[in-house]
Amino acid sequence: MNSDQIKGKWNQFKGKMQQKYGIAVDDDETFSEGKYNELVGRAQEKSGESKEKIKREIESW
Repeated sequence: MNSDQIKGKWNQFKGKMQQKYGIAVDDDETFSEGKYNELVGRAQEKSGESKEKIKREIESW
């Protein structure tokens, strides 16, 4: 497991916490950002790529 995979797990956790906070304060934007961070974290964990590279890939879709 490389450092980008560990960072991916952290980004997943951070995204889940943003989602919970978004629900608690009824903020759809924060909830959506949390979902995005969770997606990036999952991709980062699976591929071992950097967060920036994954974000560029997602934005190119």
